[in-house]
Amino acid sequence: MDRRIGAHVSISGGVEKAVNRQEDAGGNCGQIFAGSPRTWKVSSYEEEEGEKFHELRGEGDQNPYVIHSTYLVNLATPKDDLFRKSLKCLQEELEAAGKLGVEYVVFHPGSHTGSGRENGIERIAEGLDELDIPENVTLLLENTAGKGTTLGKSMGELRQMMEATDTDNEKIGVCIDTCHAHAAGYELREQEGFEDFIQEIKEDLGLENLKVLHLNDSKDEKGSEKDNHEHIGEGNIGLDGFRNVVNSEALKKKPMVLETPVEDDKGYRENIEELRGLIE
Repeated sequence: MDRRIGAHVSISGGVEKAVNRQEDAGGNCGQIFAGSPRTWKVSSYEEEEGEKFHELRGEGDQNPYVIHSTYLVNLATPKDDLFRKSLKCLQEELEAAGKLGVEYVVFHPGSHTGSGRENGIERIAEGLDELDIPENVTLLLENTAGKGTTLGKSMGELRQMMEATDTDNEKIGVCIDTCHAHAAGYELREQEGFEDFIQEIKEDLGLENLKVLHLNDSKDEKGSEKDNHEHIGEGNIGLDGFRNVVNSEALKKKPMVLETPVEDDKGYRENIEELRGLIE
């Protein structure tokens, strides 16, 4: 089985350019933004663009793809205006995915900002139920580092969000980020701790609900609640942690997308090669 490992690439100059960038990085799956990640603006796409993107992906054997939602989205917020803006933005991103033939849209569940955990989870569920998720698109909740009032730090919290919604669970799932899991206190480096982590995924989420992995090393210590990505093997998760991830029987069929730093002397290609070199 050909392992699916790719990277988050730019759509600058047109969404089809992402396919070439992915090829240059040595990836065979990928992730993009559908607009600017620090604004509410989502690009609108024509059917032809979607067909071209899909055709090029097919030629390059690049699948699946993910749209990462803007960082501004916060479905857990008690503020109605922010909640409405977040829903509108997510809906537009889901529609972009539908047009482009992108399989997944991933978003950070958000922060309750003082309204309380239970209220935040209920609010997220309310938001999910208002969204119209296109056919062939799955919306993914991403685990978080857990800083402040952000929700989604534990597998159990993600499960509660999925259980609280009336949305068909076939339309929603989970994306797990290794840097966020490490920051939240999960052990990825030592075999026993890593196996406990996998067991928690199985029991709390169900492996079938885990659709995508974000592979990022961490600049910070385990349990720091800080979300600072590092090159594979150069951070506090280290090569032992990623060796566990890429060789895990439970995870090896899951697409793995890198969001590691891109610098003049080191980018996605080197990180993907590092990961592929760890596969036993």
